[in-house]
Amino acid sequence: MNDLRDDLAAAPLGHATEYPDTYDPAQLFTVPRVDTRETIGIGAALPFTGADVWTAYEHTWLDAKGKPRVAIVSFAVPIDSRNIVESKSVKLYLGSFAQSRFNDSVEVVRAIERDLSAATIIDVRVMLVPQADARIAGLDGDSLDDIDVAIDRYEVDAATLRTEGHFADEVLRTDLFRSVCPVTGQPDYASLAIGYRGPRIDRASLLRYLVSYRRHAGFHEHCVERMFVDLVARCHCEALTINARFTRRGGLDINPFRTNAGVPVPRNVRTPRQ
Repeated sequence: MNDLRDDLAAAPLGHATEYPDTYDPAQLFTVPRVDTRETIGIGAALPFTGADVWTAYEHTWLDAKGKPRVAIVSFAVPIDSRNIVESKSVKLYLGSFAQSRFNDSVEVVRAIERDLSAATIIDVRVMLVPQADARIAGLDGDSLDDIDVAIDRYEVDAATLRTEGHFADEVLRTDLFRSVCPVTGQPDYASLAIGYRGPRIDRASLLRYLVSYRRHAGFHEHCVERMFVDLVARCHCEALTINARFTRRGGLDINPFRTNAGVPVPRNVRTPRQ
């Protein structure tokens, strides 16, 4: 019988790792169930029924045009599977979808089902719920996320920003924002609300600009301040307010708010996505 510490010696948990962003099923690290069950007197005849239910609240990939998609993914591993999958390896595996293109969500589901079933040696079924359908946004404004647009730039590029000349006073939002921690390399996800007054910003160009942060290594605060400077400089906003609600890591969320419109800091109400 193996010691659990021996099983986990090669696992990513507790070790410094890189965070891949191109599809890589090899990230999944498995641990046999039998070893730990034997230590507590459980044999082949299980004294219980059930499943291990997982939920990934931040799953993202690129569609065929390079535009990000986001969804909640859940799956259940039956308790009679031969293996379990170590949690950090699942995080790395799901994160590896970020910069890979898939034709549709069905293809994403099939890939996850195939890889988890192979790892656990049992059929695993996956459910994917688009975050818009799950009422995840939680911020006011017109959503940019359904704009049909091709995207191929994933490092910050303010040159994508354009205005249409007409005057506007509006709030736009997105749930597709992703950046990367400059220290750990871990991905950070956020919902953004951008309220402005001035020349109307071309919405497709704004979405391209916000998505261009996808591989950018920057702290939350720095990302929002860079957005602010770029929007004022390139779109000539007379008034601008950016409210960023980042999902939490390690029990902490940081939500930068920047304005030059005299708007007070909003109440710190946890959004559904957080």
